[in-house]
Parts: sequence; C-alpha cells; structure tokens
Amino acid sequence: MGYRIGIDVGGTNTDAVLLDESMNILSKYKAPTSKDVMSGIYASVAYILDQSGVDKSKVTHAMLGTTHCTNAIVERKNLNRVGVIRIGSPATTTVPPLFDWPADLLDVIGRKHHIVSGGYEYNGEQIVPVNEKEVQNVVNQIKNDVDAIAVVGVYSPSRHEQELKVQKIIRQIAPELRVSLSYEIGSIGLLERENATVLNAALTTVIRTVVQGFKEALLANGLDPTIFFGQNDGTLISTYYALAYPIFTIGCGPTNSIRGAVYLSGLERAMILDIGGTTTDIGVVKNGFPRESSVAVEIGGVRTNFRMPDILSLGIGGGTIIKEEKTEFKIGPDSVGHELTLKGKIFGGKVLTATDVAVGAGIANIDQPNKEILDKSVSEQAHKQITQLIEDGIDRMKTNANQIPVVLSGGGSILIPESLEGAAHVVKPDHYEVANAIGAAIGDISGETEKVYSLDERSYDDVIEEAKQLAIERAKKSGANPDTIRIVSIEDIPLAYMPGNAIFVKVKAVGELSMVI
Repeated sequence: MGYRIGIDVGGTNTDAVLLDESMNILSKYKAPTSKDVMSGIYASVAYILDQSGVDKSKVTHAMLGTTHCTNAIVERKNLNRVGVIRIGSPATTTVPPLFDWPADLLDVIGRKHHIVSGGYEYNGEQIVPVNEKEVQNVVNQIKNDVDAIAVVGVYSPSRHEQELKVQKIIRQIAPELRVSLSYEIGSIGLLERENATVLNAALTTVIRTVVQGFKEALLANGLDPTIFFGQNDGTLISTYYALAYPIFTIGCGPTNSIRGAVYLSGLERAMILDIGGTTTDIGVVKNGFPRESSVAVEIGGVRTNFRMPDILSLGIGGGTIIKEEKTEFKIGPDSVGHELTLKGKIFGGKVLTATDVAVGAGIANIDQPNKEILDKSVSEQAHKQITQLIEDGIDRMKTNANQIPVVLSGGGSILIPESLEGAAHVVKPDHYEVANAIGAAIGDISGETEKVYSLDERSYDDVIEEAKQLAIERAKKSGANPDTIRIVSIEDIPLAYMPGNAIFVKVKAVGELSMVI
C-alpha cells in the first residue's frame, strides 16, 4: 500500500490532502499561507500525517502546486540575470530582443542581448548557418555578467539543430551557466517565444529554491517520496523537468483546482469556479482538462506564447472588501486575504467582506455570534451585485449560449448561491474547499508537440500520426505509464500566409504516472 500527498500553495491559503492508492481522501488541511511559504508547507504535511496516522514510509509520492514563480516575476524578486542569444541575423534585426519589456524588470534581469547569424524557414530549410566563432565571441563577452542564457532561433519549433549547436558552444565556454532553449518552451511566433524563454531562464534559481525547500519540508516530517510539481496544463512534471522548465509551473493553481473539481464531480465537460480568498478564477473543462488560451498571454508585463490555461480572473473572493457607495457597492479588488478571521465583521473585525455579506444574506452558514450585527438588506444587495459579476464572468467564458454545468472549488465557494444564471446546474462536491490540493495529487503526466508541416509531399494523415507519436514519446519520457497514454487534443491550423501548403499541428498526450502506487 502506498500514499500520495498533494499540496497547493495559494496567495491566501495553503491546502494539503493525503490520498490512498485508490485516491480516497484520508486527511485534508487548509490554513493561511505563511509568509515564508515553506514553514506553511511543513505544518500542513505534519497535520495530515498526524490526523491520518499512516505509516510515513508508505508515502511514496508528493505533489506541489505553487505560485513561487508567478510571484517572482510579478514582484521582480530573486530572478536571474539573463543573456539573450537570438539566432536570426540578418533576418530579424529590426526588432531587438527584450523589446518593450517593463524597465523595472529589465533592471533586474539585465539588458544583455545579441543577434547572431542563423535561422530556418518554416519548413526547416536553413536561411544561413550558425557562425561558431561569432557565438563564441558573444558568450565570452557576456558570461561574467549573467547567470543564465536564453537561446532563441527563427522557426526553431520546426527545426532546432541550431539552438542545440549554440547550447553546446555555451557549455564548452561557460558550463556553469544555465541554458533555456526556445523550441522546448514556446510556439510559433518569434518575439513571444523569445520572451517566454527569457522568463524561463530568469526563474531557474527560484525553482531550485522551491525544490530544495519542498524536499526539506518533507524530510523534516520523516518523508522521502518521489516529488512532482503541478504545471499549467493540469498535469505533473518531475523535479528534473521543473528545474529545466520552471515557467510551466506558472498558472498551475487554477488548473489544479480544475482537475480536482473534475475528479470530485465526475464531469469532464463543465465550467469551474475556483474561489479563494482574493480572486475567482473561471475556467472551462474540455475532455477533463483545462481549455488552453488561444491568444498571447501577458505575464508581469511581458507578452508570451507558451501554453497557458484559458482563465478569467475576477477580483472576488472570501476576503474581498465591500464598500458601500451612493447607488451601489464597490466590490474589491482589495482583499483582507488570510486575515479574514481577524478583520471580517462576522469574526469581530471592522471590515465588511464578501464572506460577511454571504452570511448576512443567508447564503453561507458560519456559526459566529457576530453575525447578528450584519444588516440583512445591505448584505442581500451587496451579494446580488457579487452574483451578477460572477454570472457575467461565466457568460464571458462561454463559446455559445447553451447552459453548462458549473462546478465549485475553493473555500470561497460559500459565496455562491444554489443556482446561477447561465448554469445548467451548480455542483458543490464534497471536499470542494481543497479541490486544488486534490488536483495536484491526482495529476497525470503529459507530452506535447507543436510543429509546422508542409503538405506538398506528405498527406494530412501522415503528419497527424507523426505529431501524435511525438507527443506520446514525450509523455513516456516525462514519466507516463505507456499503457495508459491517450491523445486528449489535436489541433491543426492551415497557414495560408505561408507557401508550400503549410499546416500548424498541436497534439497533447496524457498518461498516468508510470510508478503506480
């Protein structure tokens, strides 16, 4: 018998669950996120172990979803100094790397960037070869001023030999520098892919700190399990992959909640409302996994094109501050966050919060003596306005006018009434308050491929099959059980602006952990 632990660190709360081999929930924990984060993780692990009384030696896996990388970019803290080598001269010299980046972010990561000879056409034909001496000179010039290097080639998702060649040169000259390759991170679209690769390189020290801290928190509790991290497509990555691609952990919180809500509700086509202490994240489930965004995503003021979940975030949560104005209420976006039980009126504080109005309106039932001071009329009006904002959000995320089931997750779900406009029905499953930690614990392993093909000399079926096999192989390499791997999405987009009957193909494969509990 073996057990697995799932932990999700949010901006307001840290949630943890302990599951048995059949994915039954043995213990769960929810508490305010600690300032240093890791002490909160230690405490949550200690609690669920103590509550369950399981044999610690039989805890075989631990999964963590965390906002560390997101926070590092937003707060401009603990980021690496990054050098950028773009393989694209003379074709891409008009717009330099790091163009239009926020100045305060550049002050942290630096402004070292160079464009060297090289690049490919969309179909893999070489524009010009890489000039090894030119690359050597660049690396020698920047090696003492940076901690990591982002290597970006023109159309490298189609063919990436030049990126690998530049990586080899860097490792020969400065093996201590961490290298991020754009073909492994972003999609077609040079500037956005370049931006994502630079951010990935900037996060390598942050993720190393997270990995080490998580290991120490587990060891301090007498555990030595295999560790995985949540990534932003609703699946897991190993420690090795997390260290190489920390940017994929950005946005894993909402996707963990979506996956947990799917598991708890049994619905594979639904809309998920993940409501925490500060925000409501609305996502859509397709074939059991979060729908991905089809547009470029901005992170910390930087435009990127790596995969991200299609999430609408509203400034509404359990701790959202409500202010009464002349004709209506000002709902957030400010929140008391983890200080709800100190500052909320129902708990004896002086701040009117969304939780207060939900209790005052009779939607939520929290047994506190101070609830008698809540004005029922005010609470009902404010709650009606909150509900309207959430219903508008649901409508914005729909692709048609049909009603869709809505599944609630997160502790802030107490704000939601039994029915919502536009929802076929509202489901609040058992353990909804720790759905994010459950989503982290039950995560599968994925593999993806994104590539441009020419159909002039190959059939459509042939290129689709090749893309599927590439995705399957990547899932295997990432740790998926080959017997459980399945294709969950196939996208193909004709590229009319390119010659050669070009088509962009994106395939995703998913499988269970190969190390079965």
